[in-house]
Amino acid sequence: MQIVKLKVDISNKEVDQIRDYLTASLQSSVPYSSHGPAFSHQFDDDRTVIVVNHNKLPDLSRFDFVESILTDLPEYALASRKAKPDDTIVRVGDLEIGGPKPVIIAGPCAVENWEQMAAIAETIAKMGIRIMRGGAYKPRTSPYDFQGLKSEGIELLARVKKQFGLHIVTEVMSSDKIDEVEEVADVLQIGSRNMFNYPLLEALGQSDKPVMLKRGMSAKMKEWLMSAEYLLSRGNSQVILCERGIKSFEDATRNTLDLNVVPHIKQVSHLPVLVDPSHGTGVSSLVIPMSKAALAAGADGLLVEVHNHPEQALSDGDQAIDPMDLLQLRNSV
Repeated sequence: MQIVKLKVDISNKEVDQIRDYLTASLQSSVPYSSHGPAFSHQFDDDRTVIVVNHNKLPDLSRFDFVESILTDLPEYALASRKAKPDDTIVRVGDLEIGGPKPVIIAGPCAVENWEQMAAIAETIAKMGIRIMRGGAYKPRTSPYDFQGLKSEGIELLARVKKQFGLHIVTEVMSSDKIDEVEEVADVLQIGSRNMFNYPLLEALGQSDKPVMLKRGMSAKMKEWLMSAEYLLSRGNSQVILCERGIKSFEDATRNTLDLNVVPHIKQVSHLPVLVDPSHGTGVSSLVIPMSKAALAAGADGLLVEVHNHPEQALSDGDQAIDPMDLLQLRNSV
């Protein structure tokens, strides 16, 4: 794998010209892939690169708009800092995820009813939190657990967005639900269980909305970055990573929140990294200390579950903090 980095402000015609030249030159010597031997990708800073699925390039001296050629890339080429040394900043409205200020995303695990959503939305909006999370479609381990309100939940999220002026993060569980969720969500979430759902990754890679990719519960860092590569390679440069804990032998907490991965990811990848201490611990009393630890480790923000009545929550009440705890966390960031 190699990357041909092009000069800034070149035309689409010039991009097509070099990509077509590379494709024609390498077509017969590259195994079949959905991309072919060469494809273009534009990062969020308008930098265009040509990804070449081959170890040997033809002579490119005729193209004066080639800036450099990058070699010895990891498999997650587009997600790597070799391809893009500067941090990616994902913009949600006028907010920056990956910028100098950590972002808090807060809301319930599941959308339950209007009264619940309105109460939580009003609370977080008054605190100055601008992005609300809430699951309308809920993948659950048990088929007997609450599966979410589905389309009705999407409608409630749309109502929250309109009435309280909040941006919305919610999960897309399957490709056939993308259009419905895109109508409302400002950030499309890929949950832990779907990190390896490659058809869904490919479909969301073609979306023009930011995508938050949660780490699989048993996924290694490289596997996580390779899933991000699916999104990037399909054209979506607005990818946000979210660490949410991994399975280990420890059973005192729901998962093991792997904060080692935060500075490690920041070293090898330009993508912003959020941390979900709610799923990462499964224990509400641990959310605030682990949130502080995550930010100290370099996380670009937090994804926190909050409920106005955690003891009554239909999903994951044990890990949800109440509004007073959220205010304490908000004031400490």
